[in-house]
Amino acid sequence: MMNDVSRIRNFCIIAHIDHGKSTLADRLIQKARIIDDRDFKNQILDTMDIERERGITIKSQAVTIPYTGTDGAQYELNFVDTPGHVDFTYEVSRAISSCEGALLLVDASQGVQAQTLSNMYLALEHNLEIVPVINKIDMPAANVPLVKAQIEKDLGLDAEAALLVSARTGEGVDGLFEAIVRLIPPPKGSSDAPLQALIFDCRYDPYRGVVVHLRVFDGSIKKGVKVRFMSNSSEYEVESAGIFRITPEETGFLGAGAVGYIIAGIKTVSDVRVGDTVTTADDPCESPLPGFKEVKPVVFSSIYPVDSNDYEELKTSLEKLCLNDASLVYEKDSSAALGFGFRCGFLGMLHLEVIEERLEREFNQAVIFTAPSVKYKIQQKDGASLMIDNPASYPDETRIESVEEPYIRASVITPAQYLGGIMALCTEKRGVQLNMVYLDEKRVEIVYEMPLAEALFDFYDRLKSISRGYASFDYDITEYKPTVLAKLDILLNGKIVDALSQLVFKDRAYERARFVCERLKDEIPRQQFKIPVQGAIGGSVIARETINALRKDVLAKCYGGDVTRKRKLLEKQKEGKKRMKMVGDVELPQNAFLAVLKSKEN
Repeated sequence: MMNDVSRIRNFCIIAHIDHGKSTLADRLIQKARIIDDRDFKNQILDTMDIERERGITIKSQAVTIPYTGTDGAQYELNFVDTPGHVDFTYEVSRAISSCEGALLLVDASQGVQAQTLSNMYLALEHNLEIVPVINKIDMPAANVPLVKAQIEKDLGLDAEAALLVSARTGEGVDGLFEAIVRLIPPPKGSSDAPLQALIFDCRYDPYRGVVVHLRVFDGSIKKGVKVRFMSNSSEYEVESAGIFRITPEETGFLGAGAVGYIIAGIKTVSDVRVGDTVTTADDPCESPLPGFKEVKPVVFSSIYPVDSNDYEELKTSLEKLCLNDASLVYEKDSSAALGFGFRCGFLGMLHLEVIEERLEREFNQAVIFTAPSVKYKIQQKDGASLMIDNPASYPDETRIESVEEPYIRASVITPAQYLGGIMALCTEKRGVQLNMVYLDEKRVEIVYEMPLAEALFDFYDRLKSISRGYASFDYDITEYKPTVLAKLDILLNGKIVDALSQLVFKDRAYERARFVCERLKDEIPRQQFKIPVQGAIGGSVIARETINALRKDVLAKCYGGDVTRKRKLLEKQKEGKKRMKMVGDVELPQNAFLAVLKSKEN
């Protein structure tokens, strides 16, 4: 393990989704020969099945790469791979805060896109040295001169200094190693100062407890030292310390500037918080590091276990998941239909889907999610104001003075031929155009202001289908604006199912109610009696579907004979059905809840 801070380089790769971050990470790891070719597989840093299946990075992963420079000196390159999707910006900001430099990757065939810009601004906020890299130069559609012009014009960086690489073939990767050593500054810390280390990630190991991933800014950590977490003053003795070489490699020591992990037998999950500062118990530092900005969830949904006996297990699973995903926020919740559960905050719909899949795959939890919602500001007539994200908390209409909903500033970069369809989509979603700029002959950036609630359900999917995958999307929450809201209740057999209630824009309430009723009609199994599925606002039913009864053919044994005999059997069946309807209750399958969340195209 290296003590000389001048030989350490900490860097990350930032880019828009699909610009080749994971492939470039593969080539850097292969060139450094820190893993045998027979053990190597593509997307080596994407450790979750869901990342491989979807072809996206969800978790930032760290790895230490040894490199011998052209000057013959040995360097230690600590590299953090980051996600590119807009929902995982918080993950990117955490990776950035533990580095001194960033490789800004731009696809030679697609050019500068929305997340390229927003991730670059994130890096600039943390004063990182930015090295522009043009990837996929081996592609037939690559247009390097055009992309260089975009880097100059859109990003304001020196395009002549941009490195040309092909992560797929490995062309230009050797030059990239040298550029990292030459252009990215070494860490500034001193190993003699009191310990100051920032926790940027964690994971739970069932045998060893919490594994803490950290970046050491000042001081050093040795095996056997007692460390203190500054947010809650809890103290633990370090059992193991080391660096990441695909799999963790124990070194027993982490010096200033290092990126690595510690294991200290931490079984109390709540003691460790991402963004906290670690120091020594004997010689603590004066103040904690700034950490990360407060995470602000924008989408809210409730999670319930399918079997109510699994509540405690779900609670433990969420605690462990929060260690690994600090952007997940949750609190206790309950529902008349589904029992006890948790109200969770997510950074977007993809984040919600990923959490659902991780709960099912990694923790074997069978869960039900309710319809997602955003946070509304409600001003009541008695002067009280409320912040509400749960339809169950929505007050009576007669007590409400005004309602405000969050708006976003959505930036879409698209090839010009898809402009008409995208503008129609934004207008349909109650968007108001703020700006339109032609970045060059082929690409346009349009900026819209629209309600966040409209962008939740199917906006991103439809944007991709209209533009055949070429448009890129990025957004920022701006402010709250007045709206007209209604609470849409779903009734099954005359009873309100609170878990299916939604807060909707009043003018779209009928459309939404009709859609939910149609979806539920397809998903709920037929019973021995008719089931009305109704959408209602207050006492007014605005949409209805009927699930027809399963009919038993009571006339099958009647062949011939008088018609009164048949009538008598039918009347007897009718009486029985009336009785069943009175006592009959409807069971909702799990996929009925999921069907309500899906967009109309699915």
